[in-house]
Amino acid sequence: MAKQGIENLFSDTHLDILKEIGSMGTAHAATALSKMINKKVTMPVPNVSWVEFKNVADFVGGPENVIVGLLVSLSGNIQGMMMHLLAVDDARTLAAAVLGQPNTKTGEDKYVFSEMERSAIEELANILVSSYLGSLAGLTNSHIKPSVPFMSVDMANSILSIPAIEYGKMADKILFIESQIAIEDISSTGCFILVPNLHSFYRILRSLGVE
Repeated sequence: MAKQGIENLFSDTHLDILKEIGSMGTAHAATALSKMINKKVTMPVPNVSWVEFKNVADFVGGPENVIVGLLVSLSGNIQGMMMHLLAVDDARTLAAAVLGQPNTKTGEDKYVFSEMERSAIEELANILVSSYLGSLAGLTNSHIKPSVPFMSVDMANSILSIPAIEYGKMADKILFIESQIAIEDISSTGCFILVPNLHSFYRILRSLGVE
């Protein structure tokens, strides 16, 4: 299978299936998060699309923009990694909403997260990623075990260099999932990129009926 042709194997129907998986995952995530923080949480159906990997940074403010990245390693039948990318302001907004505290840091201070804030963001990412992966596991009849999320604050290019090394072996485009989350009257936008290894990628293809 040619590297440049992998993304062309997916039809609109296949993307609709992945979008439905995302819809189920976000519904589960909203319920779990609402129970955890005892607040109303809503998440609309995520936008699923193919984008060129070199353009992913543009969705988070550009390659030199400092962002928050949460890396989750995947083991089991589906192996690889999944990343949750957030603008720093969105990460702060979510941390404040989860912790029930005001978001007061501005300027250079906003790039420094306390241990409590990091824990809140990592737990949020854990719920979101696990919910999405749970739906994907059901589709592929697989066991997927995610690691504890690892949070980093750095330039987008630096954070994306890790999946770029792995995914660059397979294709020039990547499955990109853009999602929104609202905790009561506070809303935030983030994105996910799924980076399976080659064997796992083909397993997902076969589950979607792609030959």
